[in-house]
Amino acid sequence: MSNVLVVDDDPHIVKALRITLQAHGYTVATASDGESALRSAAQQPVGVLILDLGLPDIDGTTVISRLREWSSVPILVLSARHGSDDKVEALDAGADDFVTKPFGLDELLARLRAILRRTAEPGEEPPVLVTESFTADLAMRRVTRGGEDVRLTPTEWRILDLLVRNPEKLITQQQLLREVWGPAYAKEANYLRVYMAQLRRKLELEPGNPRHLITELGIGYRFMP
Repeated sequence: MSNVLVVDDDPHIVKALRITLQAHGYTVATASDGESALRSAAQQPVGVLILDLGLPDIDGTTVISRLREWSSVPILVLSARHGSDDKVEALDAGADDFVTKPFGLDELLARLRAILRRTAEPGEEPPVLVTESFTADLAMRRVTRGGEDVRLTPTEWRILDLLVRNPEKLITQQQLLREVWGPAYAKEANYLRVYMAQLRRKLELEPGNPRHLITELGIGYRFMP
């Protein structure tokens, strides 16, 4: 669905986004505060929400939490907040991705396309994912590189599986730790650093300059096909 709801109280940003998105074929609705955004999302179909965190009435993270009570609409967050804590909080509340102000329109459009690709066919996933560095067969739980099997530990596989099933989506450290190790390990980021380094050595052509297993510093990781 190409209907986009832009939620921001800065009229200049709203105008720029409306012009740009409409020029790329999107239908655009706007809201200047959180309560208006929630009403708009409830009243008309929305394909994706572009949401500023610093709204005049309620915080954008609260909008995300309330929206997630009844909707799975994809959410792309915009914010001038540069701290990783704000990003993690928004992502853990249910946002799908995050762009920091000031942002390039090309980057925003790319993030928007990625979100829409991930949600276009819910429930479907490629049984085999091929990258320039390695091939992952999700159904067979098999990874190959250069035609040779790559031996992954169960923990390495669980990390890779979670990332590969969410291509281009930013997965927070806390989410990975909870789903791979369990809730008691949600703050053990050193576990992830060790295992991500191991995965890169096994799968990336240049482990020191990874192409597919990307770190978002202080926030999490992203798999780029």
